[in-house]
Amino acid sequence: MESVLKGQIAIITGASSGIGAGVAKSLAAAGATVVVNYPVEATKPAADEVLKEITDAGGTGIVAQCDVSKEDQVIKMFADVVAQFGTVDILVNNAGLQRDAKFDEMTLDQWNTVINVNLTGQFLCAREAIREFLRRGPRPEVSVATGKIICMSSVHELIPWGGHVNYATSKGGIKMLMQSLAQEYGDRKIRVNSICPGAIQTPINRAAWETPQALNSLMTLIPYNRIGQPQDIGNLAVFLSSDLSDYITGASIFIDGGMTVFEGFSTNG
Repeated sequence: MESVLKGQIAIITGASSGIGAGVAKSLAAAGATVVVNYPVEATKPAADEVLKEITDAGGTGIVAQCDVSKEDQVIKMFADVVAQFGTVDILVNNAGLQRDAKFDEMTLDQWNTVINVNLTGQFLCAREAIREFLRRGPRPEVSVATGKIICMSSVHELIPWGGHVNYATSKGGIKMLMQSLAQEYGDRKIRVNSICPGAIQTPINRAAWETPQALNSLMTLIPYNRIGQPQDIGNLAVFLSSDLSDYITGASIFIDGGMTVFEGFSTNG
C-alpha cells in the first residue's frame, strides 16, 4: 500500500485481535508508526504477535497496555507515546466488547462494563488525543489536518439489537460523540469520523459464522453475500486517516456488505 501515512503516529485501541489488529496492520503498511494497544497483561502475547507481523512486513510500532475505561491509564498511555515519539497524529478508537443478555435479565455490571469500555473509553481516548492535537498544532509536513480520530462504531448505531441493548446503546452514543467532536473542533482542522462495520469475521462474533448453517443464515442479511474481513476495515481506516479524505468529517461510514439496506425487504419483507 502506498505510504500515505508516512511520518505519522497512530494509536489503535483494542489492537491485539480482530478489527483492531487488522487496522493496525493496514496503518503500518501505509507508513504509520503504530501503537498496538492491549487491555490487560493476559492479552500481551497477542499484541506482541500483531506487532511481530507488522515489523516482519517492514512496519514500525510498539505495544502499549491500557484499559481504556480507566482515566489514569489512558492519560499515561498518551503521555508515554508523546514522550517516545513526540506526538500523536491518529487515534483509532476501536476497543470494545459485548456482555449480552436479555434486557430483563441484564445486570448493572453487564451494562456498566460495556458502556465503560465502548463509550467512556472512546471519550477518554478522544479527549487525550484532542488535547495533544491542540498542544502541538498543525504538522503540515505530514498531514493537512491537525489530527484525525476514527471512532469504531457499528451498524447497530442504526439497527436496534434486542438481546444486546447495552452494546447498541454504546454505539448510538458513539455516533453523537463523534458528530459533536467533529462540530466542536472542525475549525481547528481536527477530523472525526466513525467506521460502522457490519458482520466481520472476528472472535467477538464467532457464533455468527463458525458453522456453515450459521454463515448461511448470516448471508440472508448481507446483499453482497460475503462476510467482511478485518482488512476491509483497515483499508477504510487508512483512507480516513489520510489526506485523501480531508473533506470528510462528522461522517458515519457503513462498511457492511449492504446490511443497512435491510436485505429482508428485497422480496417485500
